[in-house]
Amino acid sequence: MIKIDKFSFQGIPGAYSEMAGKNLFPSATSVPCSTFEEMFQNVIDKKAEAAIVPIENSQAGRVADTQRLIPDSELKIIKEYFLEVNHNLLAAPGTKLSSIKRIHSHEQGIAQCRKKIINLNKEMVIVADTAGAAKSISDLQSKEDAAIASELAAKIYNLEILQTNFQDVSNNVTRFLVMAPNLNNLDKDEDNLITTLVFNVRSIPAALYKCLGGFASNGINITKLESYVHPQGFDVAQFYIDFEGHPEQPFVKLALEEMKFFCKHMNILGVYKKSEFRKK
Repeated sequence: MIKIDKFSFQGIPGAYSEMAGKNLFPSATSVPCSTFEEMFQNVIDKKAEAAIVPIENSQAGRVADTQRLIPDSELKIIKEYFLEVNHNLLAAPGTKLSSIKRIHSHEQGIAQCRKKIINLNKEMVIVADTAGAAKSISDLQSKEDAAIASELAAKIYNLEILQTNFQDVSNNVTRFLVMAPNLNNLDKDEDNLITTLVFNVRSIPAALYKCLGGFASNGINITKLESYVHPQGFDVAQFYIDFEGHPEQPFVKLALEEMKFFCKHMNILGVYKKSEFRKK
């Protein structure tokens, strides 16, 4: 059982990241941060014990800012959490849908509601976070502006909900990672484990194929694979991978030994229990 008394998140009160953190750690204090960099740094500086990190959404794909920062953050993944996101269209009290000209939200919120915004013929305005969009609408008190945000944000910033379930599809889920300074101390024989790592491939033909060959030959299931352009340049590729198992399990050790032979660098970012949500 992981106990966290204080967590950091990007955004302001009412953000989905804060909701995820409160669902995981109901009694914990939340520490809002203006940027993802500040969120990670707060944990490194011991102003919080963990960071709640959105990493991908079932409709809009990966959260680019966090995927870029995670490999170099100095933090480790200790838990995953899936939040079913129900977006709401929020406006100042008394606002009519017909009077709205602009809809504000984080780029993920906009992406997850894009079809509905287009059908309503409204302008899309991208801001830093969903709760921040709600607060700005509350401050503006403009009948021409609305925000996509949570029901909690509507309550905090005294906004009216014009439409619930505003997302384009009902199956709208965001995956979060809980990141802390140290790796979990999990037994290699525990069931339902996920390992996350990043690696750089050598600049040779079929390098990625060779790096991953050991996973296939040892029967290890890869659940996520993402590529990055490495800061060194376009001729160096970095990959982020999730797979089932523990690095000390015999078949996983064999796969990793084969990977090390073909890659330039490898860094384990976390070993943690699979979320029960994966069984749905």
